[in-house]
Amino acid sequence: MPTAVLVTETEFRRARSTFAATEDVECIPVPGPEDALCDAITRYRTPFVIVGSSPYRGRLYSTLPRGGVIARFGVGYDNVDIPQASKAGLLCTNTPDVLQQSVAELTVAMMGMAARHLVAAATGVRDGHWQPKEGAELEGKTLTLVGAGAIAIAVARIAAGGYGMRVIGFTRSSRPAPGPHFAEMTSDFAAAVGDADFVSLHIPGSPDNAKFLNAERLALMPDRAWLINTARGAVVDEIALYDALVSGRLAGAALDVFAREPYEPAAADRDLRMLGNVILVPHIGSNTAEANRRMALRALRNVRLAIAGELASMDLIDREVLEK
Repeated sequence: MPTAVLVTETEFRRARSTFAATEDVECIPVPGPEDALCDAITRYRTPFVIVGSSPYRGRLYSTLPRGGVIARFGVGYDNVDIPQASKAGLLCTNTPDVLQQSVAELTVAMMGMAARHLVAAATGVRDGHWQPKEGAELEGKTLTLVGAGAIAIAVARIAAGGYGMRVIGFTRSSRPAPGPHFAEMTSDFAAAVGDADFVSLHIPGSPDNAKFLNAERLALMPDRAWLINTARGAVVDEIALYDALVSGRLAGAALDVFAREPYEPAAADRDLRMLGNVILVPHIGSNTAEANRRMALRALRNVRLAIAGELASMDLIDREVLEK
């Protein structure tokens, strides 16, 4: 009888054909919220779960048995309490190197939308208005990438190689350029963004990055610059961002991720949806057919490796758990 693997419903839908085609394991869609997921674990008596971005802060870590697997369907894992999972002897994995193209393409697409006022133009025509507005070319513009991981490298390749943009990379500590498409790397944030037309965030939503882009850092960006965020909503102070957009200290923002999802304003009087210079989409960066299939296959690979006892080959987030 195939081993049962529970997959949260949203993720199951995103890669239904892949999950449904398995023969050695039986993938079962279950609710994503923690209590409902825990009830399903108890009902199906399985130690294997594949989860999305819902927050897991308590009961999950006492419901799964030691050696159980929490396989994240995605790269970010700020919704999983890794210290608590490690203490419980649980194996937590993610799916690296499978979604950078999808997120990078959205990042560059959002820059193009901003440069050509596409949202306002398309909405205007739909509403019966013909009001063409002068836009700008991306060629020759400066793009600052905050972070230099796999997604940032993919963005740099598309932006520099395809559009002829000048790409500046920022990391907290000095490091060489991670690829040929970076014109410059710096650990000086003010220098990195000082001449930017676009600033794109590519850092994890870890506690040390909470509200990384705050009022002080926003003030260092030129007033012509657009902020692009396809990373994590928690890395931006949304109240400070709203104030910068309203005051004209920032040209605009294109956001795929938010501190609270579905989006809720950080304050009742600072609703980003009310601003004309903001593009908002519902966390679709990795949501392509291709990336969904790759994430499903990678998550299932991690589960199969756990079943086979090949723990060292898994995409473990905390490898020290193997020593506990």
